[in-house]
Amino acid sequence: MTTPTPMATPARFPAEYGQTPETTAQLLGWDEVSERIAASPNYWLATTTDAGSPNLRPVDGVFVEQTLAFGGSPKTRWVRHLQQRAEVSASLPDAEHAIILEGRAELVTDAQSPLALAVAAANRAKYPQYYTSESALPGPFWSCRPRRVYAWSLSTFPNRATRFELE
Repeated sequence: MTTPTPMATPARFPAEYGQTPETTAQLLGWDEVSERIAASPNYWLATTTDAGSPNLRPVDGVFVEQTLAFGGSPKTRWVRHLQQRAEVSASLPDAEHAIILEGRAELVTDAQSPLALAVAAANRAKYPQYYTSESALPGPFWSCRPRRVYAWSLSTFPNRATRFELE
């Protein structure tokens, strides 16, 4: 499945952060950013508690078809949060690159859907230690096709700080 390249614009920051027309003259490319997302060993997922407090947890996941897919037991606090409030933010554990995804998570239960089959293949390739059978179908998982992704290099900030719109 071919997915369109998201629209890129400069990420906006207050003037005191040093953003100028020169720092926004060049933007990051979606291919570079999406490759970093896909290659990340895991992701920091932020949900919201019943009281409105943030809850941050590391999760395993894969990025396929511009969708972050991740699983978790319904007994975990963060999954219970998603069942109540599906808005999430996710970021990568990367000391050099800030990449932040914002969107709405949805539970995928159809193991035969094209997304589920792509996620299953990507999970087997990325996390072989979790699979004992090549034919195992995925269980239910959460998917988040981000509405927006922010990306920049921490060492050259605010140069090339980019905002991608995926919707």
